[in-house]
Amino acid sequence: MQTHQYDVVIVGAGGAGMRAALESSTRVRTAVISKLYPTRSHTGAAQGGMCAALANVEEDNWEWHTFDTVKGGDYLVDQDAAEVMAKEAIDAVLDLEKMGLPFNRTPEGRIDQRRFGGHTRNHGEAAVRRSCYAADRTGHMILQTLYQQCVKNDVEFFNEFYVLDLLVDHDLAAGHVPDGEEVNVSGVVAYELATGEIHVFQAKSVVLATGGAGKIYKTTSNAHTLTGDGMALAYRRGIPLEDMEFFQFHPTGLAGLGILLSEAARGEGGILRNSEGERFMERYAPTIKDLAPRDIVARSMANEVREGRGAGPNKDYVLLDLTHLEPAHIDAKLPDITEFARTYLGIEPYTEPVPVYPTAHYAMGGIPTNIEAEVLRNSTDVIRGLYAAGEVACVSVHGSNRLGTNSLLDINVFGKRAGISAAKYALTARFVELPENPAATVVAGLEEIRTRPDGDRVADIRKALQETMDLNAQVFRTSESLTQALADIKALHKRFRRVSVQDKSKMFNTDLLEAVELGFLLDIAETVVVGALNRDESRGGHFREDFPDRDDKNYMRHTMAYRRPLPVKGHRLWGTEGDGDHKGSFAHTTLFDDYQLVLGSKPVTMTRYQPMERKY
Repeated sequence: MQTHQYDVVIVGAGGAGMRAALESSTRVRTAVISKLYPTRSHTGAAQGGMCAALANVEEDNWEWHTFDTVKGGDYLVDQDAAEVMAKEAIDAVLDLEKMGLPFNRTPEGRIDQRRFGGHTRNHGEAAVRRSCYAADRTGHMILQTLYQQCVKNDVEFFNEFYVLDLLVDHDLAAGHVPDGEEVNVSGVVAYELATGEIHVFQAKSVVLATGGAGKIYKTTSNAHTLTGDGMALAYRRGIPLEDMEFFQFHPTGLAGLGILLSEAARGEGGILRNSEGERFMERYAPTIKDLAPRDIVARSMANEVREGRGAGPNKDYVLLDLTHLEPAHIDAKLPDITEFARTYLGIEPYTEPVPVYPTAHYAMGGIPTNIEAEVLRNSTDVIRGLYAAGEVACVSVHGSNRLGTNSLLDINVFGKRAGISAAKYALTARFVELPENPAATVVAGLEEIRTRPDGDRVADIRKALQETMDLNAQVFRTSESLTQALADIKALHKRFRRVSVQDKSKMFNTDLLEAVELGFLLDIAETVVVGALNRDESRGGHFREDFPDRDDKNYMRHTMAYRRPLPVKGHRLWGTEGDGDHKGSFAHTTLFDDYQLVLGSKPVTMTRYQPMERKY
């Protein structure tokens, strides 16, 4: 076992992690730990753009952007965070431009901008050009640009190191820690893929930037590596997860595959049609049609299919029509996604419409943070030295539904803030003493799986999990379907205890790490399903067919999911006095074999916009 000491340790080398590293590494000694080579991070798969009210092409301002973000998130957005993001968006884009990012340009040489779903002028009058883009590979360009800057600034990377435990001086999952009591982070435990060696990183500050958890679903735009590692590590340590029931299904995934076709296709004039050739979004969102927010478009598409207007031999998808656009325009603005259609479906987008269907894309929920990226352990108390940014975090700037292009903005604005906050804290803080044997839990868990002679295969359990999530917890949900998903997840937890791997070696044992990642996926799936079961309303990305209306009276609050010990005899059901809500709509507990999931809630921060009916 090796021990390292850094002022700041950043876990994850995607957009948020590297943006944090650029700020932190110029101030204090910083290490970035990534399970991938940085340029393979999933930020590179983002296509459409990064929004900012530059007003280069049309009149725009940050206040309109804030309103669109709040309305797009169905008013579950913390409005202080949305204001910060919209105001700092302009500098975030200009920072990237100065780093050398090759944005598309207007004829006058300014950064070009295009329309995107849910972004409007003057509080919903009409679509506005707000998305700054580099063709349809904006995320790829951001990732390359940030990595070049990190190399230039001698940022230290530990690539292909898997962080498997988060070290804090109070184990919150073991029981209630009184409100106001100080809880500190002390570091992380990581596994080196090449050697199988364990590394302990002691740090004054830890920034979690590990991305999303789309692989809980079978049909997803997410890469194989998006297994919710950071969220699950925090959850296992008793840190709550916020608003996990809200998962975004991107409307235009390649039918049957889930590979993403950017919303930029509709921003450039693409039209969604059903089997009758009708532009059906005119019925669902008369003002901005195909550029309505993603939750509305995804539900509309799924509804067309359910009502028998789907296209194809099985009537199970709709069509994205680009055939009325000039081929030269398509090649200039959408080169990657048209190539995807040719490569994976054998379709020529110049002359044929592309089959599309919603695909699991983005987790709106995550580790709760404030606007300084500090991680919260309840509604108010922070864990000193622990920060989170990007998709792993819930600041909550996306509420119950994220607008397109706000994710690349989120990682840049809050990645930067996390790096500055972590470095600032590390300058004055002392190292917190590590526990006596910090890697004991990780070593024991890995050895148990690696040496188990025979048992269930990882791929079988993962497939069963993804199938039940696709079937029971996707675009449309009911109490019955979610109850089935929860029963399946509990059964899969039992099977996971018997999981074994074929590869018993220590070097490059990806089989072993996939087993660990499967454990993370099961943890994340249970928080999604329990949160969705408890929220008896429809809001944003969470649509309950048995409760089709939004219910602000009972549910205008953030869900908080805590992992806690099983009830002790003589105690109330949740076994502790202070965690979770003891009455009201969020007073809910689900028992698992050796712990319980306790729900609580957190108030929504409102500054200038009161909830209204959401129409487009």
